[in-house]
Amino acid sequence: MPQPTRSQVHVSVPLTNLSVAYIQSASEFIADKIFPNVPVDKQADIYYTYPKNAWFRDEAQQRAPGTESVGSGYGLATDDYSCKVWAFHKDVDDQVRANADSVLNLDRDANEFVMQRLMIRRERQFVDTYFKAGVWGKDYAGVAAAPGADQFIQWSDYTNSDPITDVKNARLYIKSITGYRPNVLLLGEEVFESLKQHPDIIDRYKYTQAGVVTVDLIARLFEVDRIVIGGAIYASNVEGATDAFSFVYGKKAMLCYSAPRPSLLQPSAGYTFSWKGYLGNNAYGVATKKFRMEQLESDRIEGSMSFDQKLVAADLGVFFETAIA
Repeated sequence: MPQPTRSQVHVSVPLTNLSVAYIQSASEFIADKIFPNVPVDKQADIYYTYPKNAWFRDEAQQRAPGTESVGSGYGLATDDYSCKVWAFHKDVDDQVRANADSVLNLDRDANEFVMQRLMIRRERQFVDTYFKAGVWGKDYAGVAAAPGADQFIQWSDYTNSDPITDVKNARLYIKSITGYRPNVLLLGEEVFESLKQHPDIIDRYKYTQAGVVTVDLIARLFEVDRIVIGGAIYASNVEGATDAFSFVYGKKAMLCYSAPRPSLLQPSAGYTFSWKGYLGNNAYGVATKKFRMEQLESDRIEGSMSFDQKLVAADLGVFFETAIA
């Protein structure tokens, strides 16, 4: 006996409570979480710097009756910042908008698309500025065996490596030449996942919290205020080529001192200068706008970021290259 077919009893329509888009969580983007943000009114300007050595010399002497005290002083120099403007847009065509199903919010999706692209650019700019060898006062290179000067056994070697001692040595190095104890450890996500399984770390906490190793526990073990995980990914292929995805931060780590907040006479390994005096930018130099492109019969959703990720004090940071295999 003939029965109704599936196509006769149901016409496929888009679900109103489900769509699929690969949008990375904002928590994966950490370029604005390492160093203090300095909102500025001008795109470029200068700031003052003080010579480190003048503040650490031991020059006080005993004072004899009726004599002057020994005195000294310090110099003053300047450095500069210059905020670049990064921008990206997505057009929403009138015909596409008119034909779109009601479940779609094209303006919202375009805004998400634009901001994702800008945040990926800021993350990669952070890596190119700070998260690589040749930037900081000292680089340590991970090797598979027989480490020499400024080398260490890669932390993925659970038998021979000693990440706790490696970080301790780097911490003492920074303290010995600056007087500041580093307070932030930045780890690529692959490095963090490897460290979570390291026997030296598990052994310290196997009797606490059911043996679960958390970011806070590792931070306490490494004696830093914060561990920040760089978990963002990006597509390294050009449009139309075979998909190729990579972690932005790779298999690396960075230990540094980051000032709790920007202030006078306050050193920090880096500062981010954000141009808030441009196009109504917020304190992080970010602005979005929507405007009509009549010649294209489209609405344009455009975003911009205006910032300068400035290396301020190279001696307040060390870098771990190829921390894991």
